[in-house]
Amino acid sequence: MLPDPSAHGGTSTDRFTAAYRELSPRVLGYLRSHGVDDPEAATNDVFLALHAVFDSVNGGGDGVRTLTFSIAHARMVDFHRAQARRPKPVPFDVDDDPRRAASAEESAIDRIGGGALALLGQVADDQRQAVSLRVIAGLSLEETAQVMDRSVGAIKQLQRRGLESLRALMAREAIDV
Repeated sequence: MLPDPSAHGGTSTDRFTAAYRELSPRVLGYLRSHGVDDPEAATNDVFLALHAVFDSVNGGGDGVRTLTFSIAHARMVDFHRAQARRPKPVPFDVDDDPRRAASAEESAIDRIGGGALALLGQVADDQRQAVSLRVIAGLSLEETAQVMDRSVGAIKQLQRRGLESLRALMAREAIDV
């Protein structure tokens, strides 16, 4: 049974606490069942609004319950109106972004097409691994260094040397053709 806010038994804080304990689970369930994203926060907002007018509520316990659910309903309507005004979030997919520009390494590998793997096979193992992790797998310098258990500087050198070797191999094959 809800306390009458106008009753003289106990303090106003005690009566409000009793109303909160009685109604908060129901308000939470109401907001949750109506799809409010953060029903706990909305429940807190409801009781903050109720607290401001609690001592002036007419109608005893029924008046408190009615006002509480009126506030909860208003918060739920506010939430859904705000959702309707917000644009729908669309997940970002890097592969679908037309603003992407290929790096020099990607362009080189795209240009040589299927022969890229054959050319990579002719490069020293460490250089091949550094180039393939950086260019093909798209790892950062730090990630590549961690995978290869080397320093970032060593990865930079291996990548540079690997790309130079690939450039020389491509130049040699262009002459042979």
